Amino acid sequence: MHSMITNEYKEIVENKKGKVDVTPIANFFRNEIKEQITKIGGKPRMVAFLTTDDQGALDYSKWTKIACNKDGIEFILKRIERVDLEDAIIEANQDDDVHGIMVYYPVFGGMLDSYLQDVISPEKDVEGLSTTNRFNLYHNIRYLDKEMTKKCVIPCTPLAIVKIIEQLGIYRENVELGQALVGKEITIINRSEIVGRPLAAMLANDGAIVYSIDINGIIMFEAGKRYGTIKMVETKITKEEAMLKSQVLILGVPSPNYKVNSDLIKEGTVVINFAGCLNVDEDIDSKTILVPTIGKVTIAMLERNLMRLYNNQRLKKTLPPQDQLNQYQYYH
Repeated sequence: MHSMITNEYKEIVENKKGKVDVTPIANFFRNEIKEQITKIGGKPRMVAFLTTDDQGALDYSKWTKIACNKDGIEFILKRIERVDLEDAIIEANQDDDVHGIMVYYPVFGGMLDSYLQDVISPEKDVEGLSTTNRFNLYHNIRYLDKEMTKKCVIPCTPLAIVKIIEQLGIYRENVELGQALVGKEITIINRSEIVGRPLAAMLANDGAIVYSIDINGIIMFEAGKRYGTIKMVETKITKEEAMLKSQVLILGVPSPNYKVNSDLIKEGTVVINFAGCLNVDEDIDSKTILVPTIGKVTIAMLERNLMRLYNNQRLKKTLPPQDQLNQYQYYH
């Protein structure tokens, strides 16, 4: 995969400047998914709950439905009142024909939304936001079972960003696990629990030094002394210093009024924007590698997560009852 996709961006990577269309990356994963579905002969089903009229959520649900329908996935969007959401999630948990559940957040905001994330069964948590999946991510646990047959699910947007970075030649190939980003420094301007913080942990797990920035300050993430652990360090480095040190700058500030000063971004930096609005001037691609949007890859990762859950559930059905029980106990 790596060489085939990278060929699409060869000129941009060699010149260290230009605008990246992520469609080839998304298409690669979607084609893999279509092949899997054809081979299996089943039809994975995802149920998505929408409780808001937010335009961003409406657009995301529209494009997700189009992609899923094209790829052989049944995508069911249910618009409901937010006070009915918990019951609807529980019903979907109990429905054997539903393989993945997602919710468009925010619903209530704050702790209540965190609670709703845990109402979704980890076995159907297509977005990887349950406590079980988040714990596994932060401790670099990659399988749900001792036999290492069921792979964990990772939040879609952080996973999409990792795949994009990989295809732009930032990752070292043919190295030991946890070493692919050693020597790289990365700045993320966003520390949300959905994208920024899990992404910082994932990149640190791969060996990078990550400067995680939000309105509360800067925290540095790096790999711990023991493999699979993350060390977080309060740092006195400034945002400007962090950006000038970094080979990759990742932006996710959901405000059209927020723009990073182009002078603070050094030439050749890979700039990835996952906010709904562009956090840099568009002409920054004259001196950097600019990825202005990542939505197509995020949807592809959502589909990929659904296939992982679908396969996990198919595996569970083939095991004897006692083995199912043992796996369930270990899983929690």
